[in-house]
Amino acid sequence: MLEVMDTPITLLWLRQDLRLADHPALRFAAARGRVVPVYIRDPAEVWPPGAASRWALHHALRSLAQSLSTPLVLRSGDPLAVLRALIKETGATALAMSRLIEPYARTRDGQIEAALQGDGFEVRTFNASLLFEPRDIRTKSGGPFKVYTPFYKACRAAPAPDKPLPAPPKLSGLEGVASESLKDWALVPTRPDWAKGFAKLWPMTEQAAHKRLHTFIDTKLVYYKEARDRPDHEGTSCLSPYLHWGVLSPRQVWAALHHAMAQRPALTRGGEVFGKELLWREFSAHLLYERPELPETPLQPAFAAMPWRRDPAGLKAWQKGQTGFPIVDAGMRQLWQTGWMHNRVRMIVASFLVKDLLLPWTAGESWFWETLIDADLASNAASWQWVAGCGADAAPFFRIFNPVLQGRRFDPDGAYVRRYVPELNGIKGIQCHAPWLLDAAILREAGVVLGKTYPKPLTDHALARARALSALKNCKKP
Repeated sequence: MLEVMDTPITLLWLRQDLRLADHPALRFAAARGRVVPVYIRDPAEVWPPGAASRWALHHALRSLAQSLSTPLVLRSGDPLAVLRALIKETGATALAMSRLIEPYARTRDGQIEAALQGDGFEVRTFNASLLFEPRDIRTKSGGPFKVYTPFYKACRAAPAPDKPLPAPPKLSGLEGVASESLKDWALVPTRPDWAKGFAKLWPMTEQAAHKRLHTFIDTKLVYYKEARDRPDHEGTSCLSPYLHWGVLSPRQVWAALHHAMAQRPALTRGGEVFGKELLWREFSAHLLYERPELPETPLQPAFAAMPWRRDPAGLKAWQKGQTGFPIVDAGMRQLWQTGWMHNRVRMIVASFLVKDLLLPWTAGESWFWETLIDADLASNAASWQWVAGCGADAAPFFRIFNPVLQGRRFDPDGAYVRRYVPELNGIKGIQCHAPWLLDAAILREAGVVLGKTYPKPLTDHALARARALSALKNCKKP
């Protein structure tokens, strides 16, 4: 054991709370005395971070390590064994950690808490990733909500979330605790054609997160209600990557939002809509808390019999943005190039995969998990089940987005499509959303050769829609 002073030592187990401000576990540890912050890479994790999320984790950990006034310890292995080893090495007498809602983590953490408390060790857990504890937002009968609107109303009727906590003063830590190297963890993807631009787009620092939050509130919130559905505009907050890894807390966002609305009533219209988006994230987390099967199993049992197709070529074309439907391809290429996709387009590409191609929603969920920099188990699973019509409060399966009409409505000038599908740059205006309908002379003048320079449509939407509705009818037969 390291030689230390008599000041109590607390292990701070960091997870999805990679920040200094509004960090209850950190505040508790700092108030006790010396703090040994540790991040543990658990090889048994059921849903380990995908490649884009690992990139974000690398940079968030690097930033946090630079911000802490005491060394950040990195360890790999079974968390209970790692924590017991650190207790022995440091002489720590308490563990502080933020609660997680992922099923594997909840089970694991409960076992660790019981084991350490059985050793006579103090364990304290805190909420750092949600506005409301799942046990506090319940129906009148005491059960969990299954529909978003009543959930939203219950949240708005509940006592306001606690105000964000300030960062603690300079931490007193412990030198000489062995740590693995972040570089050796090799979290950053090495594919030469991928993730090159992520650092410019997503600086994973607390300072950058707060700057993005306040820039959004100051310049975009007033237009948010209209602009949020336009992928050709920069009208969304782009805060989700920071929220997932806890570089920014939802309480910080909520507090800043409501302070701004109180100071500037003109922001209320956009602010109320944005608040609903924050509470959709909350609803997804509460769903996962109550329904741990959410990432793998349809919440509506009838959908277990859905006759999904097997089409590896179609799935690959969707993944690579080569479906022949420009708004779908633009979205999938935006995802690949930036690690993020506009929310309206997420719904369009998901509907296309599940309903036009009749491929299982779990295939889309897995691809998003790998390529989204903001990949979050609850939000990803709940949103895919919503589009597929098999989740809680889901859009009905027979609501099938027409990708051409969606493109014309939400990208009316074609600017978004041409940004990510440059093969169609020669087609001006709204015409780019259905190039196969254009006269040969227009295509020739634009330098577009369907099937060569740009794919022909992977399917006929009208026929695909009829096929999807027939599949739905058959899976719901008694």
